[in-house]
Formats: sequence, structure tokens, C-alpha cells
Amino acid sequence: MLKNGTPNGSPWAKLSGPNLGYMLEMYDLYLESPELVEADLAELFKQYGAPSAITENAVDFSASKHIDENNFGKVLAAVQLADAIRAHGHLAADIYPLNDRPKDSTRLDPSSYGLTEADLKEMPASLLMKNPNNLKNGLEVIEHLKSFYTDKIAYEFAHIINSQERQWIQSKIESSSMKLKLSSEERKDLLNRLSEIEGFEKFIHRTFVGAKRFSIEGLDTLVVLLDELVRQSEKQQTKEILIGMAHRGRLNVLTHVVNKPYDMMFADFAHVPNDSFLPKDNSLQITKGWFGDVKYHMGATHTAKSGLKVKLAYNPSHLEVVSPIVTGLTRAAQEETAETGVPVQNPKSAYAVLIHGDAAFPGQGVVTETLNYSRVRGFQTGGSIHIIANNMIGFTTEYYDSRSTHYSSDPAKGFEVPVIHVNADDVESVIAVARLAFEYREQFGKDILIDLIGYRRFGHNEMDEPLVTNPTMYHAIHKHPTVRELYGKQLVSDQVLADQDVKDLEKDIQKTLQDAYDRVKEVPEAEHQEIVIPEVVLNGYPEVPTGVKEETLVKMNAELLSWPNEFSAFKKLEKILKRREEPFKGKGKIDWAHAETLALGTILQDGNPIRMTGQDAQRGTFAHRHLVLHDEKTGAELVPLHHISDSKASFVVYNSPLTESAVLGFEFGYNLENEKALVIWEAQYGDFANMAQVMFDQFISASRAKWGQKSGLVMLLPHAYEGQGPEHSSARLERYLQMAGENNWTVANLSSAANYFHILRRQAKMLGDETMRPLIIVSPKSLLRHPLVGADVNDLTTGQFETILEQPGLGKQEKKVERILLASGKMAIDLADKVKDGKDFDHLHMIRVEQLYPFPSEKIQAIIERFPNAKEIAWVQEEPQNMGSWTFADPYLRDLAGNKAVRYIGRVKRSSPAEGDGETHKIEQLRIIEEAVTR
Repeated sequence: MLKNGTPNGSPWAKLSGPNLGYMLEMYDLYLESPELVEADLAELFKQYGAPSAITENAVDFSASKHIDENNFGKVLAAVQLADAIRAHGHLAADIYPLNDRPKDSTRLDPSSYGLTEADLKEMPASLLMKNPNNLKNGLEVIEHLKSFYTDKIAYEFAHIINSQERQWIQSKIESSSMKLKLSSEERKDLLNRLSEIEGFEKFIHRTFVGAKRFSIEGLDTLVVLLDELVRQSEKQQTKEILIGMAHRGRLNVLTHVVNKPYDMMFADFAHVPNDSFLPKDNSLQITKGWFGDVKYHMGATHTAKSGLKVKLAYNPSHLEVVSPIVTGLTRAAQEETAETGVPVQNPKSAYAVLIHGDAAFPGQGVVTETLNYSRVRGFQTGGSIHIIANNMIGFTTEYYDSRSTHYSSDPAKGFEVPVIHVNADDVESVIAVARLAFEYREQFGKDILIDLIGYRRFGHNEMDEPLVTNPTMYHAIHKHPTVRELYGKQLVSDQVLADQDVKDLEKDIQKTLQDAYDRVKEVPEAEHQEIVIPEVVLNGYPEVPTGVKEETLVKMNAELLSWPNEFSAFKKLEKILKRREEPFKGKGKIDWAHAETLALGTILQDGNPIRMTGQDAQRGTFAHRHLVLHDEKTGAELVPLHHISDSKASFVVYNSPLTESAVLGFEFGYNLENEKALVIWEAQYGDFANMAQVMFDQFISASRAKWGQKSGLVMLLPHAYEGQGPEHSSARLERYLQMAGENNWTVANLSSAANYFHILRRQAKMLGDETMRPLIIVSPKSLLRHPLVGADVNDLTTGQFETILEQPGLGKQEKKVERILLASGKMAIDLADKVKDGKDFDHLHMIRVEQLYPFPSEKIQAIIERFPNAKEIAWVQEEPQNMGSWTFADPYLRDLAGNKAVRYIGRVKRSSPAEGDGETHKIEQLRIIEEAVTR
């Protein structure tokens, strides 16, 4: 027995896993035959009793002194039973509204542990539970625990490492705080809310027959859950809730949580203008693009009288891809960026609610990517509240074909996210779960997941017939009452309302909806109109001066290279960085990274905060950037850009997780929320952006045309052919040019560090303005340190970004020029290196096209017109003919060529972007150059 009556000082305190299991086996052997156990171990068993690492649950060890020593095995079994209820009660819980999943209670049966009810009655209640209150014995505790852990709410939190978190959750469950006691008025209000939710869906179903709406029915309490989060947020004076969700139930959330008026929503269905129904008090903000989108992709922002903003993010049909965007929005909403240094973050000022589908949550990798960075310093937001809107089906796919896990929520457990399953038909349990989730986030600043388990009353959309593919489930659904019916009957049974009151409530809701629709019917259907792109978009970027005074650059450069005496920089790196003094002494050139750092510093001085992320972004993939220095002795970090004079904004550069899609989505979201911030994402190699293609396709390229959202996000995609094989050569430039239209973004392939300096500054000057748009730069690798790319100081002090550059030394004798070459990026520099002395190249002129989109046609035409005897215009590129910029530039060049021939010089069409062998690459690159320059 426990002679000391307490686990303090016990040798078992740190036992776990296999070690604990082994010691328990030895203890059982000791109880049967002490002589078979080593003497030292037998002495420990005699002194300290049974090995147990479970000190959170079996708390009152002194209570065990009343147990007969021969029955201590029963005590251990009872502790194991109580712990099994806590850990595995979810498997036997009543969490499925259709009651169509088997329950597993084998772990909860006392007989499985060799226990009888009589055994449990003899045990003190305090042995199995903290603060047992009125519970008299172990049997009452076991029944009590079952009532908590196997009811309409089920819990999974044993996987959490932090014992404080586990104890906090357990205390919440076992203190009865999850059993709500609502007043009669609160319950009436709940029924009224359910009537609004259900009534809205029924009205649309009846009025707009066959219209897609992806109804919420079967998960009506999702709105109730969100309502409770709003209430709790207002109590805590939260400033902003940012919601991301797919299309299922979106219209109901828009209407009842984001407060989009019924008549506005019905106007969308009736194809009439909805602007006249927008609330006059500016409580609702909606942005629109000129091309538009379907109604169940749209978002909005509601500002409550309390000041709380509830924002539903726009999202296409790509389901989970909105999650990282909403976490980026949230981080930006939490940060103050007006002071130098790292932004001041207040995680309690805003939080994300991410609503997932049950098939999509385990099925789409972006979910795991988003969970992975939830506690990473550059991306954490103090915890998101995740909700799985669990229909128990994916389109027509049953759960057994959808995942390899027991629950759709299981991937979250790998990130120590507590999981709460709740029966969506139990309204009051849903409210209790919402409160717990909110409190947990406030307490621990971590993600938490609510698995809201319901069903889907109709097919994937209202035109589908689900009995074709899922007959068993849908026969059960057709017989199953709605949650409003269930709750109405409960209130009638509890004598809170009469049956007629419940019926009248439904009639009142339908009248309200009909009145709203009647107002819509008075508005004539909109006539078909031409799509009109705003003039400010069509006009493109204004040309703005971006030069910086030399004295400003000289002073800043000195500050960037001045470190505290106690800081020990890596000597080799210090020597490299100190070379950045030389261009200001008339020696050498300002290389790419040096120009970038100076540009960033001047942007901070202009008052724009900067956020840069990417895999290895601090150092730079090619060891060129070094925006964060590390003390060689202590590892302490120094960010020189935090210490420049006259900085008026924050600066951060974070190495990101090995993730493209979620991180790029995060940065896009951050920039949407903070339009004045220069947000830069860098791919480790340009082809890594392939993994984020949906973000380019659905959001960055099209969000303004679809939803009216402006972004000035900068994407750096390292690109160029250095003989390193098909991966890491091409950033797939052609994809961004293919998506270019309506001045939706800028695509640049630069060959000049000065131009990089100016394009960054130009981008920053547009932030927050109607002219802002994303910027894609296919940035260099070998050119980072190439002397022909480098800039002189006066290149940065004067001028602006140049969309084209004429090659120095060529075209001096205009009548002799027979061929005009156009190239960009590394190809332009390879050609420049070949013709740099100008000798024997009188027949050539070359234009370095720095900005590919919008294509600088007018400037190119002005140059072509200077050469009356030119016979051909040749586009030279390193990429295969079916890739790169040729197919994009070709029609522009033919418009400009007049009677001149237009010619392509480069690799032939290929399926793979680059040769796998370095020597073959060199031969082919030389061939292209020779063909381009030979008369």
C-alpha cells in the first residue's frame, strides 16, 4: 500500500509508456508471488504501492489507506476504468444525430477490468475524481463520468502534452460547466433563431425552385455556434472575428451572422440590383468586382453596435484554401505596424474561425499546412477556432472511401489540438461547446477544434437526388426531424411554450421573409450590361519618381553596416557585407541584394511596414540577402533594418515552414487586411510556386475582378537556366503571363539591380491606392552578383523603374541595324555579355524587356522606328518555345513589326523545362546566343 499516502517523492512519478506498462506487469506479479520479483523492486512496491503516472485523475492517494492491501489491484483497475472513460468515452458517446454509427463501450465496462458494482461502491469517491462533491463512492463517480463523457458531447484531449491544458479541460468537463442551465427566455430566443435559420432555407427552396444554395439544413446549429462566439467576443471586447468557410451553409451565415439583409440576399437570387437594400448605417461592407462571382462565394463585413467586426472571407469552390488566407487576415488585424522594429501583436484583439468540411479536412493538404504553422512565430495568431461542419458525407462519397482515420478530425491531434465532438441536434450542447472553445483559446492561445456532427438534408446541391448514391443514409434523413422540430417539442414538453406558440413562430418568420421578397419584386430585373472595367485599373501604373537622395543612402548604408560592439558577426560574412561600403566610395557596383536592402530601408522611411517571408528568406536561398545576422558566439539575432534613422514602420523577415500554398495564402490575406504593408513572399526556387498554384489562380490573379479585393503582394520567384536540370530552372513564367489580363498584376523579369530597387519602391508607393496590384518578379540566381546587373549609386538616386532598357554600345549607327533582339532576365545578360564591347555587332540592337506585363508596346515601338533598315525582330529566350514569354510576346511583336519579320530564337518545344545534363545545357545556350548575334 501507499505508506506515505501521497505520490510526492514516488519513484513512479515520471513513469510513462512502455516503462509504466512493464512496472505494472511486475506489480501484478508481486501481488501474486512476491518472491518472483527482485528484492529491490519488491521493496519499492511495498513502500510506494502500485506504479502509476496518472496523478491528474486519481488524486487523493490518502484515500487508499482505507483499502485492504489485498484489494489494491482493484483500486488500480478502478483508476484505469475512470481514465478510460475520460480518454475513450467519445467512442461510446451519443454524438451522431442519425444514430447510424456503432458505439464502442467495451473500454467502459467495469467487468473488462475485473470489477463489480460492489467493488466500486467500496471505494472512496475522492480516489477517482477531484472534488467529488456529493458523490459517495467509486460507483457513483464512474456513472457520473459516463454521463459527462458519453453524452451529446465527446472529448479527445489525452494527446495533449501539456498537463495544465489537460487538467483545465478535464476540470471544465467534470465541474458540470458543460451542462447549461438556460432561462426560459433564452430557450425561447434559441427556438426563434432556429426558426429563422430553417425558415430562410425553406423559403428559398420554395421561392427559387432549383436554385443552388448549398443549404445548411442538418447543421442548422452552426449558426447558433457562431452566434455564441459573437456573444463571448463582445463580452471580452474582441475587435474582429474573421471567418473562413466553403459554400455549404454560407448563405445562412452571411444572412444571420454577418447580417446581410434578407432582401439583399433575395435580390441576388432574383437577379436584381441589391445596392438599394444595403443598410444605410454602413454596418455592412461588401466589395464587388466587375466580373463578379456566384452568390455562395461572396463575403462581407458586419460592424456591430459594440464595435465588433465579423468578416466572412470571399472563397471560391476550392473549399479549404481560404483557411491560410483568413489566418493571414487575422495576423494583420492583430498587429500594430506603425513603429520601427517587430510589430506589436495582440492575439486577443482578433481571431479566426475556420469552418471545414468533413471530407475536406483530412483530404486537403492545405489544412495540415495551416495547422503546422499555428504556433510558428511568424504565423501564429493565438489560436484559431476550427469547426468541422460534419455532414458525414463528401458530395456522394461515404466516410469509408474518404479517409483512413476514425474521425475526420483526427489530423488535428498530431498538432496537439483538443477535439470536441458534439451532436448538432443538441442545441444547448452546441452553445456549451462554443463557450469552451472560446475560453480555451483565451486561456492557452492555441487552436481548438469543434467537430459539429450532423447530416445534409438534401444532395450536394438542391438539384441532386442523393438516394441514387447514398440510399441508406437518405432514407434515415427523410425520417429524421429537423433540429427546430426537436427543440420545439422539447420546449413544449418542458412547458416553456405551447404547441401553438411553436407553430405561430414559424408563420411569423415566413411572413418576415415574404415581406422582404415583396420589396425585391418591386425592383425591375437588371438589364444585361457590358462588363465595365474601372478606368483606374485600365490606366495601369502612373509613372512615379522613385530615386532617393544620395546622402540618405550613404547614411543608411553606414547604419546597416554598424553593429553593437558586443555583437560578434561571423567573420567571413562580415567581410562580405563590409564590401557594401565600396560603391559609395566609387568602387564596385551595388549588387541585387544590396539594392534590395536599400530599397526596403527607404520604404520603411516612407512609412510603409514590410513583411517578408519564404523558405530561408532571412539569409536568402543563394546566400545573398542576410537581412538577419546571427551572433557567432551566442546565436542572438540582429536585424540591421531595425536600426536605421527615420524609419516610420515595422519590419520583419521570417523563414517560413516548408510550405508554399498555405504560406502564400497567409501573405495574401495579410496584405488584404493591411493594404499599406509591403508584403513579400519568396519561393525558395521559382518552381516551388507550383505547389501554390491555386492561390495564384483563384485569389491573387482574379480577386479584384471577382470580388473587388485589392492586393499589392510581391512574389519573388527565382528563375533562370544555369544547367541545374529541369527542377529549379524555370519558375513557369508562362503561367503568370497566361493569367495576365485587365491589368490584374505586373510580371517582371529583371536584368538590373537598379530596376529592382525602383520597382520595389514603385510598388510601395501604390499601396493603399486604387492603382495597387500584385507584382511577380522572376528573380535571378547567378545574376545576383553579376557585374552587368550591378548598379552605380547615381542609378538609385535618380529616375524611376524602366519597363525596358536599351543595351549600351549597340545601335549607334541606326541605318546599319538589321536585327532588333528582345530578351529579358538572364537571357538578356547572357547576350549583353556577348556583345558588351559592341565590336562587329553594328547589325544589331537589343532591348531588354524588364516588364513583360503590362507589355511596354509603345516604348518598344518608339525604338523600332529609329531603325529604318531593320529586317527582323527576334525574341530570344532560354526557355523552350512552348514555355517562357515567347507565346505571350508574339502577338504584340507582330502588331509592332510592320513589314519586318518576327522570329523566335531559343530552345525547341519541350515537355520538360530544361536539360538534365549541365554540359548539354551549355552547348544549347551557346547555340542560342550565337544564332541571335550572327548576321
